[in-house]
Amino acid sequence: MSEASDALARRIRSHFGLRPDLTETRMMGGVCFMLNGNMVVGPLKDGSLLVRVGKKNYADAITRPGAGPMTFTGRAMSGFIQIDYDAIEDDELLSDWITTAETFVRTLPPKVGVPSRPAKRPKTPATR
Repeated sequence: MSEASDALARRIRSHFGLRPDLTETRMMGGVCFMLNGNMVVGPLKDGSLLVRVGKKNYADAITRPGAGPMTFTGRAMSGFIQIDYDAIEDDELLSDWITTAETFVRTLPPKVGVPSRPAKRPKTPATR
């Protein structure tokens, strides 16, 4: 993972806090945040954000500032978009995208038997 993706992952962890329904899974060269086994968001190497919006919400989400198609290995990922770093510099904007993704993912059935690890607790100066 890059410094930019690590920093964004810390901001995402801060948004979510400690929750039993949230895990982190290594994927696509980084970490993805999973809710009941379903991918919600993930920081990318360049500091941009992978957001799961679903096929039905895609057309609306892609028109928002900083949003673009998420391509992986040259192909667009259906139901996922990528948010430019500049569009999520502000914690409120980041929170809005995470909430958008979480709202969609909550409509999906939980995945069972998917190996993952508990979300990391954000490091504070006292725990370093």
